[in-house]
Amino acid sequence: MSDQTLDDVSLSPSARMLSAAKRLGMSVLPFVVVIALWQFASLFFPRFLFPSLIDVFWRCLDILSSGVLFADVLATVLRILAGLAGAFIIGGVLALLMARSPAVDKFLSPILTLFQGIPALSWVVFAIIWFHGVEFRIFFIMVMTTLPAFAFQVLGALRAMSKDLMEMVFSFRPTRMKLFRVMIAPAVLPDILTAWKVNLGNASRVVVVAELVGATGGVGYQLLQQQQLFDMAGALAWTLQLVFFVLIVQAALTLIENVAFRYRAVSERAI
Repeated sequence: MSDQTLDDVSLSPSARMLSAAKRLGMSVLPFVVVIALWQFASLFFPRFLFPSLIDVFWRCLDILSSGVLFADVLATVLRILAGLAGAFIIGGVLALLMARSPAVDKFLSPILTLFQGIPALSWVVFAIIWFHGVEFRIFFIMVMTTLPAFAFQVLGALRAMSKDLMEMVFSFRPTRMKLFRVMIAPAVLPDILTAWKVNLGNASRVVVVAELVGATGGVGYQLLQQQQLFDMAGALAWTLQLVFFVLIVQAALTLIENVAFRYRAVSERAI
């Protein structure tokens, strides 16, 4: 049990509520400041530059309540999740092969480094030239832009496992499934969750670019329509759909991390 949890248990109910309210306030404060600054700017600038947040709220509500418009949000979300899942599976397999064989590592590492240096917009152009199907184009772009990060992150986690601990576990002659469950999964899961968090933000930006130039639906396509109409409230409302998605998935990943690693002690001192 963490020190923070132990401290909360030792407090009275009112003190625990005050402590929880304080943590919630500190989490919400940055968003409140940004919202207040935007609303303040809307009082002095034209609507096409800084629209009122009330207008943006109603536009968000229109998107969420309209089946046709919300289908575009779902299309983008599914494209992001499919691309990340594909990159994670391929990257995980490549990392496992690289960890088991130095020859494979020497062959694949330069290729992944090369891919990492190619801009996302270049992958968009390549996909438009190479492929006809819109969905496969976007899936290809998502995989190629996030694959190196997943592969290198999983490879680093596999190499960071304690060799002495591995030898001790092998002495008990575990099955492959038990070795994965008790040794490999706990060791690599923190890095995998970090890779998902990092790639989630990158993927949400890349998918918008891909949809801007190569799709007839999705948040990126809708942003292009708002840009042609000079509708800043609409552009902000569609952008917020992606922000909401990223925040929800980040919260889910953080929850998984907290539950999976609740045994970790929390130091009272910052690094």
